[in-house]
Formats: sequence, structure tokens, C-alpha cells
Amino acid sequence: MRKLTILGATGSIGSSTLKVIENNPDKFQVVALAAGQNVEKMTQLCLKWQPSYAVMACDNAATELKRTLQACNLKTEVLSGVEGLCHVSSFDEVDTVMAAIVGAAGLMPTMAAVKAGKRILLANKEALVMSGQLFVDAVKQSGAELLPVDSEHNAIFQCLPSDIQTNLGHCDLSQYGIQNILLTGSGGPFRYSDLADLEHVTPEQAIAHPNWSMGPKISVDSATMMNKGLEYIEAKWLFNASREQLKVVIHPQSVIHSMVQYLDGSTLAQLGEPDMATPIALTLSYPERVQAGVKALDFTQIGELTFLAPDYNRYPCLKLAIDACYEGQHATTALNAANEVAVDAFLNRKLSFTDIAVVNSWVTSKICAMNEQVRCDSLESILEVDRMARLFATDYISERQA
Repeated sequence: MRKLTILGATGSIGSSTLKVIENNPDKFQVVALAAGQNVEKMTQLCLKWQPSYAVMACDNAATELKRTLQACNLKTEVLSGVEGLCHVSSFDEVDTVMAAIVGAAGLMPTMAAVKAGKRILLANKEALVMSGQLFVDAVKQSGAELLPVDSEHNAIFQCLPSDIQTNLGHCDLSQYGIQNILLTGSGGPFRYSDLADLEHVTPEQAIAHPNWSMGPKISVDSATMMNKGLEYIEAKWLFNASREQLKVVIHPQSVIHSMVQYLDGSTLAQLGEPDMATPIALTLSYPERVQAGVKALDFTQIGELTFLAPDYNRYPCLKLAIDACYEGQHATTALNAANEVAVDAFLNRKLSFTDIAVVNSWVTSKICAMNEQVRCDSLESILEVDRMARLFATDYISERQA
């Protein structure tokens, strides 16, 4: 029986993970749950799953949760902050960690799980976006097991030989006859909109994804295709792919989750319903398969499948991410930080939809111009670049509002 810590338990990935566990109660045990500040939902989860530990991101939320659980006579130990997150990610009682905290906040606990040699179910793409080489090297050094949860990376993973599956981050695609990795994306809700109309997109429109049910931040990233850009960077590190080997294809139906093309002309694709329970179930049970609670595709009902090349005029954030990927770790860290600040400003109606890319471009260029002054050779230096980029982005947005 696998014993789990779920980082990001109150989010969509956490909910899907618990759905899979509920379908397979004899195979998985929840030892620790961690979340941001949603005390009400965490209380419900603790009452249902009765974990040994619960962690909240801040002290106030932890204090409130502790008081609530004590009133319910629940013996779950409540911890808080980065220290608490790192503790439940690395302690001996757990062998598997679902890393699903959104954004840079997930980096430290995910790295703690890596260094402790756990099975890492990686849903937090920022861990690789921010610390790519450090992360994959730490996985190899500690003997941790890295399994990608993102539907696209999980699809690629399923289409690769087992020797690559067990050597992520340090594999040689060419050695196994792999020519291209095709990373698919839906194109979001505005793939057919007039470019002139994008400036007036509202937060409500941006978070209404046509295929997937996701949180607001990731939904906005999908609309700008920054999400695909971050996935591109993640794929580069996971599969040790060159720029020539890694391509993005827009696939509006989200039926094919990604593809791998081989030297002999073969293309392998992974297909399925747009439900995160499928890739989560695979990572939980790998190399076996378990019930995910997801129905199989009915090919008679699918209709046509279409594919488009990405238009960088429509998706400037995607182009920014691809360029940053091969500029260096400082560029991808800065881009990710700027984007988190910009998306938050957009969701709070302080920035227009099209200005998200403007902020991202300006901050990334500013950090890259400081290349000789910034280093990304340790977690501390990466977090410093992240801090600087957030400050630049916040100041830039404030100046635009003035």
C-alpha cells in the first residue's frame, strides 16, 4: 500500500487524486494533506480522510484549522508554512508525494521530497521551470522516482520506452530512435477570436476553459498559452529534449494529449477523456494500472480531430516561454515569476488580458540584461531571482496604472 502526502489537497489536482484513491482504497493511504488557506475545505477533507498530518500555508489558517479539528475530536496534527510542507514531503511515514501546489510556492516542498528519495508525482510544473537542472540532478543523486502528472507530459511518458521512463531528465531521445515530441494544447477559449478583441477579455471569459476544469490561474495561463509554454520548459527538462526535438501543436478537441514521433515514421499518441484522474492514476500505480473512475473513449462519438500550428501573434506568451527555455534558468525563473504577478493583477482587474504578455516580456528582458549579476546555481539564488522578478513586475504594473 502506497502512503501519500498530497500537496495542494484542496485544489483540482488534489481532488482528482483523492477520487482515484477512493476508487482504490486497498492500494493507497493518505498520511498527510497540505493546502493554502482554504480551512473550510481542508476541514472537510480531514474529517473524511483522517490524515495523521494537515499543513496550511500560513499560521493563521493553521491555527483556525487546529481549533476546528479539536472541536471535532480529530487527532490530526496541524503544521504550517514552508517548514511544515517540507516536513510532510520528506518524512519516513510517506513514500509518495503528489506535488500539486500551484506556482513557485511548490518548489521547496517538492525539492524536499526529491532529496528524501520519494516517488514524486509532479503536477507542479514550476519546480522544473524554476530549477530544471538542479531538480533533475537532485532526482538522480537521491534515487527519487519522478513521474509526470500533467496530462501532456504523462501522455509523452506513456509513449516512451521503459528505459526512458525510468531515467527522466537524463535520457537520450535519439538513442531510442525518437525524432520529435509533439506537445498538444487546446488553444484555450480564444483560439478563433479576433486579435483586436483580446484586449477586452474579462477574467470570467478567460477562466471559462472549453475542455478542462482547472483553477483560475491555470485557466488564464491556458488562455494565453503560457501554460503550454511552461509545459514546454518542463518537457525540455523531463525528456532532455533539444529545441529541434520539441514542438507545440494546437489540438482543440483535447482528445490526443500528446504524441511522440519516431525515426521510422511511426507516431505514438495517448488518447483519453480530458480528466486528470487518468494520468494521476497511472503515476500512483506505475508500472501497473488501476481504476481511475474515468470512462474509456467512445470513438464513434468523437467526431473529427483537428490540428493547428500555434500563432505567436495570438499567443506571445508561448513564444516568450520557448525563447526563455534556451536562454537559461534565470530567464525561465523570471518569466514564471512575472507571469504569476501579471495573472493575479489581471484576475483582480488591474491589468488587461493582452498586457500579461507585455509585463512578462519586460520583466524577463530586464532580468536577462542583468545576466552577469544573477545566478541560478542553487535554490537560494533561484528564489532570489524569483523575488527580484516579482518586484519588477509589481512595480511595472503599478506604473502602468498610474
